[in-house]
Amino acid sequence: MRESAQKRQTRIAEVVRNRGVARITDLADELGVSVVTVRRDVEELARRGEVRRGHGVARSLRPVPEESTAGGDAVAMIVPERNTYLTEAVQAAREAAEKAGLRLALHIADDAGAEREAVRQALDAGARGLLLSPHWRTQAEADADHSWLSDLDVPTVLVERRPARTSAIYPLDCVRSDHAYGVHLALGHLVGLGHRRIVLAARDDSPTARVIRAEFAQQTAALGLAEGCRTILSSRTAGPDPRAADPRAADLVEVVGQSGATAVLIHSDMDALVLVQRLQAAGIDVPGQCSVVAYNDVVADMGPVPLTAVAPPKTELGRVGVDLLLRRLDMAREGLRPGATRHLELLPGLVIRESTAPSAA
Repeated sequence: MRESAQKRQTRIAEVVRNRGVARITDLADELGVSVVTVRRDVEELARRGEVRRGHGVARSLRPVPEESTAGGDAVAMIVPERNTYLTEAVQAAREAAEKAGLRLALHIADDAGAEREAVRQALDAGARGLLLSPHWRTQAEADADHSWLSDLDVPTVLVERRPARTSAIYPLDCVRSDHAYGVHLALGHLVGLGHRRIVLAARDDSPTARVIRAEFAQQTAALGLAEGCRTILSSRTAGPDPRAADPRAADLVEVVGQSGATAVLIHSDMDALVLVQRLQAAGIDVPGQCSVVAYNDVVADMGPVPLTAVAPPKTELGRVGVDLLLRRLDMAREGLRPGATRHLELLPGLVIRESTAPSAA
């Protein structure tokens, strides 16, 4: 005779307490009931405060020992070397994975093209899914990755990357910041302060930088400001040695002086801190003579002049990336057909600090 819901729920609560975390599908197999039934039981137990629900799992209310997630179920996240921008995303992804009973293994790709070896190592170590942020310093690098990425046989989510519609990897799930909106926020703020001559100082060695450059040109033209605005290459860019100075890079102090610019948008804020120091050393007061908006908001508040900054939702990138991956893993575990691919864009915010002021022009 089938046991009552009360007895079944008592057994589930006991198993979860003993294991720390238990998959819904495993519980269904052990109890000889459907996944739907176990989900209902877990929801009821969570409502009563006896367990916590996760993505495809039930978790004990007590902390899960490190060893309980050290083997077995693991996913991997692969990010570029020296990319401080993604640090918050990595930390958030780790927390989200652990709540779901998974261990997140972090792999660092130390150069463009190193992602493929990092993926191989992650899969050899037993990773069941991947969160991937390739370098893609140029479009050619991105194109070169498409063939092997499209052949991956584990769920894969691109983080802060979005493939072209014509590429073989367009069917991959992805989550990224809406950088077009970020540029819109920066320009809206500066134009609202009366600035009409604005310089974009940006790199061009990442997908984010290329979007920002393209959107700046389009949006300033739409605002009727194209004649008074310009874009310069601020620092390092793709090349044989990405750490070497690029001969095309322009001097921001000279450009501001020659153009009469009253505001600058700088990507990234690490570069912004350096360039603001150069402006002030040249006698250009920030924000009295030149307002500055940084892009990324990783360390923008730490300079001598705290910088107004576009702040992409870095933490949410990690959480949503894990959510997308868990959705795929749950479908595969339950033998369901893959659902529709999801391409998600998260809106940045604008944090106003001391580096912007009304135009004196």
